[in-house]
Amino acid sequence: MKITGRTHLAGIIGWPVSHSRSPLLHGFWLDETGIDGAYVPLPVKPDHLERALRALPVLGFRGCNLTVPHKQAALAVVDRVDLLARRIGAINTVVVAPDGSLEGTNTDAFGFRESLREAAPHWQPSSGPVVILGAGGAARAVIVALGDAGAEEIRIVNRTLDRAAAVAADLATPQTRITIHSWEEVSTVQYQAGLLVNATSLGMVGEPPLTLDLLSLPLSAPVVDIVYVPLETELLAAARRSGHPVVDGLGMLLHQGRPGFEAWFGASVQVTDRLRTAMLATLASAR
Repeated sequence: MKITGRTHLAGIIGWPVSHSRSPLLHGFWLDETGIDGAYVPLPVKPDHLERALRALPVLGFRGCNLTVPHKQAALAVVDRVDLLARRIGAINTVVVAPDGSLEGTNTDAFGFRESLREAAPHWQPSSGPVVILGAGGAARAVIVALGDAGAEEIRIVNRTLDRAAAVAADLATPQTRITIHSWEEVSTVQYQAGLLVNATSLGMVGEPPLTLDLLSLPLSAPVVDIVYVPLETELLAAARRSGHPVVDGLGMLLHQGRPGFEAWFGASVQVTDRLRTAMLATLASAR
C-alpha cells in the first residue's frame, strides 16, 4: 500500500470498529495490486452517521463499508439504494458517485453465494429444502442469496416467531416458499433438507455455543456457519465428525469485500489461498 497526494480513500464505518477485519482484507488487496490507496477504520457513533456519510465526498473518499450498528440506519441517509439492498433491508457498502451522491448496496448475499459455491461446489438448489437458523440481517442476506440461486423451499428456525414471520413475508416469492419454525422443531425441519445454515451469532467468541442434533440431516447436506471467530465452531466440528461437508464463515467475509474494492479502487480482486492464510493468522490471535 502506498500513500501519495492522489491516494484513493475508502474505509469502514462502525461503532465500535476496532474489531473489524476489513482493513486487513482491503490492505492485503491494495498491497497485492500496488494501487495508490488506503482503507481505514472510521469509528462513528450512531448519532453522527449521517454527518459522517455526507462528509465522504467532501474528504475525497471513494466510499465505505458499514458495519454494526449502521447497516439499517444508512438506508435513510444515502441518495440511492439498489434493489438488492432494499430487499435485504440493509446496506453494507457505499459508493460515492462522480457527482458526490451516495449509492448504497449490500454485498453480503454475493459473499455468501460465492463462499458456498467455492467451498461446496456440488450443492445444488434442487438438493432439498434449506434450513436457516436465525432471522436477523445476516439471515435476510442468506435467504435472498439462496432464493435468487433457485432454492424452492426455505425453512426459518428462530426463537422469536414474529420476527421470522416478518422475514418470510418480506422475502418469499412465487419461486421460493418460506416457512417458519420454533427452535423446538429444529431436528424435525432438518429432515430431507439439502443445506443447513447458521445465520445467528451463536457459537461466536463471547456468545453461547450452538449445539445441534444433526442425526435427521442427510449426510449429503452441507452445514454452513457464517461465524468466523472461531473459524471451527462447535456446529462445524460436530458436522465434520458426522461426515457432512462444512463451510466456515471466512469465505463469506472475504468474498463480500470484492465488489466494494472493485468499485472504489478500480481493480478486480480474487479470494486466494494466500489471502485466506493471511486472514487466518489474524483470526488465530483472536481466540
